[in-house]
Amino acid sequence: MSQESPALQEARRIAEDVLFPAALEVDAAERVPAGHLDLLAEHGFYGLAAPQDMATLEVGDLPSVLRLIEVLASGCLTTTFVWIQHHGVLAAAESTKNRNLRERYLADLVSGKRRGGIALGSALQPGPPPLRAEPVVGGYLLEGVAPWFTGWGMVDSLLVAGRTPDEALVFAMLDVAENDTLHADPLDLMAVRASGTVTLRFNRHFVPRDRIASTVPHSEYLQGDSGSVRFNGALALGVVGRAISLLGDDAGGLPEELDTTRSRLVAAGPEELPEVRAQASELAMRAASAAAVHHGSRSVLPGNHAQRLVREATFLLLFGSRPSIKSALLERLTAPRGPA
Repeated sequence: MSQESPALQEARRIAEDVLFPAALEVDAAERVPAGHLDLLAEHGFYGLAAPQDMATLEVGDLPSVLRLIEVLASGCLTTTFVWIQHHGVLAAAESTKNRNLRERYLADLVSGKRRGGIALGSALQPGPPPLRAEPVVGGYLLEGVAPWFTGWGMVDSLLVAGRTPDEALVFAMLDVAENDTLHADPLDLMAVRASGTVTLRFNRHFVPRDRIASTVPHSEYLQGDSGSVRFNGALALGVVGRAISLLGDDAGGLPEELDTTRSRLVAAGPEELPEVRAQASELAMRAASAAAVHHGSRSVLPGNHAQRLVREATFLLLFGSRPSIKSALLERLTAPRGPA
C-alpha cells in the first residue's frame, strides 16, 4: 500500500467503504446515486485525463491509471462505467483545435462540474454508418442512430461521432437534452441497468461548426483506437478482483492469473491488445462463475453479489468489442479442453 499513489489509495478507500457496500442497491436502481458521482468529482477523479497543467490527481504512470480504474470497478462496475465515459469527452476538449469548445468546457470537465458521455458507435462500426453527418452551410446535420450512450440523465455533455459521405468522422460536442431532433430510447440491459444507457435517435439534428471538436478519417481513427480497449480491460479485471475476494481460500490460481493479465494489459502493443482484452473478459467470466459456485444455490437470488458479478462479466464479454476481440474471445471460449 505504501507504494501506491495517494489517488490510488483514495480510490481503494472509496471502492471499499462507499461503492461496494451500495453495489447491490445500485444494481437494482434506475440510476447511479448522484452522491457517488459527486464523491468522485470531489476527490478529483473526473480529471483523470486532464492535461498536466490542470491535473487534479497525481496518479503516476499508465499501470497506475489502469489499476485505479480496476479498483473502482471492483467496488461498483455501474458507477465506474458511467464515470469512465467522461474521459473521452475530456480528452476531446483537451485536444481540440476549436478554441470555443476548449475555453467553454475544459475547466468544468476537469473539475467534474460538467460531466460527459460518449456515443461513438459510428466511429467503430464497419460498413454503412448508423449515424451520418451531412455537411451543410454553417455545420452538419446528424441523421440516424447512436446505438449506445451511457449516462443519460446524469451527464451534461455528449461527444458524438457521425460519418460523412467521404468516410470522415465528425466529432461533435453537444449539450445533453432531448428535443424535436434528438430523442433517447432507454435500453434494458442485463447488467449496469442504472447506467442510463440509451439509444440516441437524430432526425436532421443541426450541429454548428463551433461545436465540432475534430474531423478525422475513419481509417485513421480505427488505427489509433487502443486506449479505450485497454481501459475496458481494466473494468473486467475489477470484476475478477471482487470475485477473488468473495472466493477467499477457494480462489485457487485466479490471483496469479489476475496478476499476469494485469501485466499483459499494460505491456501489450496494438496487435496483441485484442487478445489480452479477450483474456481479461474471459477471466472475469470464469472468476464470477467460480464465485457463484462457491456461494451455492443462494447465488441465483437477486440480493447476492455473485449473481451480479456473473451478469456483469457477461456484459463485459460484449461491451466495447471489436471484430478482433470477438474472434479472440470465441477462440478462447470454444477451444477444446484436455482432461484435468
